[in-house]
Order: sequence, then structure tokens, then C-alpha cells
Amino acid sequence: MDRPALTVRSLMADEGLGIELSLMAGAAGLDRPIMNTRIQKSGLALVGHFHGIVPTRVQILGQTELSFLHKLSREDRLLSLRGFFELGLSCVILTQGDQPFETNSSGIGFFPVPELAQCAEESGTPLLMSAVRSSVTITALHALLDDRLAPRIRLHGVLVDVFGVGLLLVGSSAIGKSECALDLVMRGHRLVADDAVECDYRPPGMVFGAPAELLRYHLEVRGLGILNVKDLFGVTSIRERKRIDVVVKLVEWSRDTEYDRLGLDERFHTILGVKIRELVIPVRPGRDMASILEVAARNELLKNAGFHAAREFFGNVEGELLGERPPKESSAPPPARLAEEWTHRSAAPPGAPRPPRPGQDPPVPPSSACRQPQERGWTPPERPSSGFVATESSVSLPRPRRRG
Repeated sequence: MDRPALTVRSLMADEGLGIELSLMAGAAGLDRPIMNTRIQKSGLALVGHFHGIVPTRVQILGQTELSFLHKLSREDRLLSLRGFFELGLSCVILTQGDQPFETNSSGIGFFPVPELAQCAEESGTPLLMSAVRSSVTITALHALLDDRLAPRIRLHGVLVDVFGVGLLLVGSSAIGKSECALDLVMRGHRLVADDAVECDYRPPGMVFGAPAELLRYHLEVRGLGILNVKDLFGVTSIRERKRIDVVVKLVEWSRDTEYDRLGLDERFHTILGVKIRELVIPVRPGRDMASILEVAARNELLKNAGFHAAREFFGNVEGELLGERPPKESSAPPPARLAEEWTHRSAAPPGAPRPPRPGQDPPVPPSSACRQPQERGWTPPERPSSGFVATESSVSLPRPRRRG
């Protein structure tokens, strides 16, 4: 892992900073290194409390600190500032130092505290001035230092963007990483880097990959040579930078090796101190590796959304085996209920209204106009028994007609 350093001279000349820094004093220390991405506002250090001060950080003195120094006597200011600058600081930046000083205000301005320049020259500490507020200065410094001082490492592999998921393909040489990347590019996905992937850390816990400058847009395929993916497939087939979401380790298939077939155990690959999910996929003739990698990217999107197919499946299996799942209710009544209901109905006298079924409203008594014929004094003739006994399921069947 390579952890770069940035000198104060390079910080002032960097165009990516976005704000202008001017040198007030301490030119002898312009080559001091800045090795930390965070800054410090050193208010307590001005009263003699130096605990927690990191010399390799950029120190900020805003208008609150300047107004405090202005209210001290000259002897107290010299005592406080000499102890502060003798810590071997990388640099000290004053914010809004070019504005006129107002005695009755918050103490805006640099010139009422000339001891700052005196102590900076004595210790050889660069004293810089920013014309903007402390918040703007701190934001610009954080954005630049996060990029310039990010921990970096170069890995051997291929980085592709599949459905917005960064897949880093790693494995032994000639395992087929570049061929997989070429197949994915032909399916509409994007190539980031081939062979050499420049990885850098970004807070709070992300690792980004980019191509090496000399290998940008190029892909090596054995038998074809070096290909320019941008010229072959257009600008939509490449990407300058992508976060690494999944590490796919391609290995040669072996009959004696046990591979993951369930998807419950998660493996992780550590890059720059960040744990990234790792998949081990065996390679053998006949396997469509591009389709497998596309499904791996889709599955990663589902996991990020909170859906884990393997865990849900095994949860259902365990629930079924332990009997925790409730049985599905059927709309048909059980056979015992049918027999009890038919016995109750057959015991009722002829012409009596049938009792209501469970869950039904009670029947409404018929009016005189709608009475049955036997209730008006007429009795139907008896039919000879044909040996056919009506059941509940055969009531709706038509009766057989007698011939002759």
C-alpha cells in the first residue's frame, strides 16, 4: 500500500483546491509534508493545551481565535504563539485575514496580531492566508486532501461495471478474466480497467478502482492482442472510475474441491482495510461466465435492497420441517361436519323449514301466496320406489324418466 504525502508548496500550487492561499511568513518550511486528510482548529492550543495536536495536519485559525489573541497583551500573545509554533506544524492557515479589522466586532483581520508572522518566521512554519470563511476553506481542503492523500494499491485483475455494480475479477494468469470482460462489454456493460487496477480508499469505507494511465481503455485478449475498447464499442463501453462492490475470484474447476452451493456463508476480501464481499466461481469449459457474472451483479443489488434469496428459502424449509407454518384453510367443510348437518336435516319433519347452515342468516318464513302445495290441502301422489336414494350431492341431478 502506498500512502502519499503532500508538501505545503504543492498544496498552494494545486489547481484542484478551488481557493487561493497566499504566503504571509515562514517560507523556509514550504517543503514540510502534510500527511493527514483531516484539519484542526487549534483554539485550545492558544491557551497552552497541546494535547491532541497532530503536527502533520493543517491547522486553522479563524476569526474566533484571532479575536482571542487580539485581547491578550503582547507578552501573553508571544508566550502562547511560541508554544504553538514550536510543535513543528506543517502549516497554519488564517481565514478571512485580508478583511479590515473591526475593534467592536468579532476581530476580523490579521494585522492586529503581528506576533503571528514573527513566531512563524522564528520556527520556519508556513503561515498562509485564505480570503474566504473557515467553513469554505475547510471544505475545500478536505475535498483535495481526500483525493491526494488517499491510500493506494495496485492490484492485478479486471474491473467492470455490470448493472451499476463494480465487479473486480481476480485469479491466476490466463484464467479468462479479460475474455469475461470482453463478453460483458459486448452485452452492453462497461470496462473500467484491465490487468492493472489502481485502487484508492475513500472515507467512510469505500474502495474505488481506476485504470493505469498507460493502459486506459485497452484490453488484452490472447490471440487478438491489445484492443482499444473505446474505439471498438464507443464511449458508452468504458468508465473512468468505479467503486468496487464485489470481488469475483475465478478458479479452475476441480472435482476434489467443494464449492459453495447454498449461498449462506459469506466470504470477504480485504482491500486497503475494507472488507468487500467475495465470490469464488469455478471456471470450466461450457460454462457461460458472462451470464453468471450478470446474475451475480443482479443478486448483489437484491442483497443491498434487503432480499436474500438463500436465507429466505432456508427459512421456509426450516419452518416447514418444524411445523411452524399454519395449514392452509379450505373452503369446503370437513366430512364430519357434512354428516352431522345431513343427519340433523333428515330428522326434521316433512314440510318443516330447514335449519340454517353455520354462518348463514335464518330463513324468512314464506307468505301465504308462496306456500307449498301440501300446505294448501293438496298432497302429491306417491311414486313407486325405484331403489334410488337421494343424497345431498344428488339433489340437483335430474330424475330419470319412465318409459311408457
